[in-house]
Amino acid sequence: MSARIARTLAAGARLPRHAAPALAAGRRFISIQPLYTAEVTATGGRNGRATASNGALDVGLTFPKALGGPGVAGKTDPEQLFAAAYAACFQGAMGLVASNMGVKLPEDGTVTAAVGIGKHPEGAFGLTVELRIAAPGVDKATLQKVVDQAHTVCPYSRATRGNVDVALVLV
Repeated sequence: MSARIARTLAAGARLPRHAAPALAAGRRFISIQPLYTAEVTATGGRNGRATASNGALDVGLTFPKALGGPGVAGKTDPEQLFAAAYAACFQGAMGLVASNMGVKLPEDGTVTAAVGIGKHPEGAFGLTVELRIAAPGVDKATLQKVVDQAHTVCPYSRATRGNVDVALVLV
């Protein structure tokens, strides 16, 4: 346990819920000072609703048919929401990296995230992610450098590293 965490605990503070498993697994807990916090409340689980505190997001949720749910048309699921967030964040990270490298990415470039859910070999469920990256007009070697570096700085890539298989595919 780090000295910082020990001091925090000694002062009577509680660690975030996600910190205990990381400590138990011998992983280093890194504390950040958020610049922005998104707040979304889910009610009804996979067959309910998800609403953002600022009112910008209000979506109906459905359990996918492939997982035994109703798969209601016009509703989304957590995997689609995660895919949207990861794709957008990764493309933003690519823009930052490309700018720092002096590379101009095309406006019609895309990142498509395919998020799969299935049985994990150790039990319960797990996720897989495939990010399909298109940047028309950028040579493959340059794009690969941008993508590799973006994968090191994207917060979603950092969060999934070591926990979720992520494939980066240039298309």
